[in-house]
Amino acid sequence: MRIDKFLWAVRYFKTRNIATEACKKGMINVNGVKAKPSREVYPMDRLEVRKNQINYTLEILDIPASRVAAKLVDIYRKDTTPIENLETAKVIQSAQRYYREKGTGRPTKKDRRDLDEYAQENQDDFDRD
Repeated sequence: MRIDKFLWAVRYFKTRNIATEACKKGMINVNGVKAKPSREVYPMDRLEVRKNQINYTLEILDIPASRVAAKLVDIYRKDTTPIENLETAKVIQSAQRYYREKGTGRPTKKDRRDLDEYAQENQDDFDRD
């Protein structure tokens, strides 16, 4: 099975097109080698997937016939991502939530002025160094 189709089938990417683009950008490695979208994968291959600033590592256990349900994904792959990488994801999410809660919309004029003022202060500090 093609690598882009496999990543779509085991739900690492929402569409095959997104998986194909990730391969073209060099974000997918198979057994330590950057993979083109048409690269065939087999059971026991080791994949490294860079997605959302996190490096996931997984091992292929079996090849699915088509896209599988989320509950069945573990039948086809073994996730060997280090815990440090997953903790990094939590830190990134919490940093994004720190300033603005999800769903509160665009920054107001006051928020924008505060951001611009903060950026200007930091730029002045940077220029002095």
